[in-house]
Amino acid sequence: MKRVVVTGMALASPLGSGVNSAYSRLMQLKNCIEYEPDFEVYQNLNAKLCSKVHDFIVPQHFNRKVTRTMGRVALMSTVVTEQALEDAGLSGNEIISSENTGVSYGSSSGSLESIIDFYTMEVEKKVKGINSGSYIKMMPQTTSVNISLYFKTKGRLIPSSTACTSGSMSIGYAYETIKNGYETVMIAGGAEELHPTQIAVFDTLYATSLNNSHPELTPRPFDRDRDGLVIGEGAATLILEEYEHARKRNAKIYAEVIGFGTTTDGTHITNPNYNTMANALNRALKDAQINPEKIGYVNAHGTATHNGDIAESIATYDVFKREVPISSIKSYTGHTLGACGAIEAVLSIKMMNSGWFCPTINLENVDEDCAKLDYIMKDGREIDTDIVMSNNFAFGGINTSLIFKKV
Repeated sequence: MKRVVVTGMALASPLGSGVNSAYSRLMQLKNCIEYEPDFEVYQNLNAKLCSKVHDFIVPQHFNRKVTRTMGRVALMSTVVTEQALEDAGLSGNEIISSENTGVSYGSSSGSLESIIDFYTMEVEKKVKGINSGSYIKMMPQTTSVNISLYFKTKGRLIPSSTACTSGSMSIGYAYETIKNGYETVMIAGGAEELHPTQIAVFDTLYATSLNNSHPELTPRPFDRDRDGLVIGEGAATLILEEYEHARKRNAKIYAEVIGFGTTTDGTHITNPNYNTMANALNRALKDAQINPEKIGYVNAHGTATHNGDIAESIATYDVFKREVPISSIKSYTGHTLGACGAIEAVLSIKMMNSGWFCPTINLENVDEDCAKLDYIMKDGREIDTDIVMSNNFAFGGINTSLIFKKV
């Protein structure tokens, strides 16, 4: 089996566009949640909160010919991937356009604006607003396909559209692809563009935070007084590379991917099952061939929903059998859906390498129904660890766990 390392990282997130700027904002211990007055036009939409990417800039060389098949979700993915390849020192390298490079990327859906164009056709019985790029913008594999086309990759393409695990699943599949010798380089990540219909979905499930007048106080993962999640957007790309190939070209290495586990609940489409969630974590540990005590920090999915927080905490304790340090980046960014697994992987690696780990902000009183874990609260914490775990869980009962190690 091949060793797999991370040699490039880039993101566009509510915390900032750029790994260092996002990390700096994380250290400020302030969330990125905002009240959106434009949502007031939607009757019966209770939640008016979101988190946006404000500093994303489309490069000038992304002209109309390049972007005609890209909605915002694909555009963010492709731009961030270009930055990640530059960070990896692989921009313009002939391996990228060869059969030795693949793409594993995902989002919950394609660009929702294009989906609405097709819906309008059915309602009004009139074709308008639809062009040759409309379907490419709409389809769930729009991120992976547009990345592949732009960088002319010719290896495997693995689209992941598994809701909130889209980003983490893509990283896991990319890792397995290189580990088994199918590719040398994989472009991996996830993305999501903000749209009010996404908020409406969770609003109808009574899962959204309604603290519209105090966005700075929500979401509150694992807190007894939480009132739901907040939807956000973003994109993140990790360049995964076979270790010997990276070493021969003297590439900088951020981390090694040593474990991946994924399971499905097989019980309910929205209510999580802590037993099968725990199985995903155990599979990642088995794949990494390490014991749970080697993990120094766990990045929680931590959405701030009642059932989700409780099930995740129980699953985590069931695996670790101790009060492992844990926190939720979603307390800063909100829930970026298909992007969250990739954004959180990037920031978990950054925190591991810096030795400083963020607290879950707004967590003041841990819900007594949550398992006893070492919830990082109020201030960040310095932890000297070589190995971290990042977990994500999605509708459909889809569970993922990734393990990263310093090299």
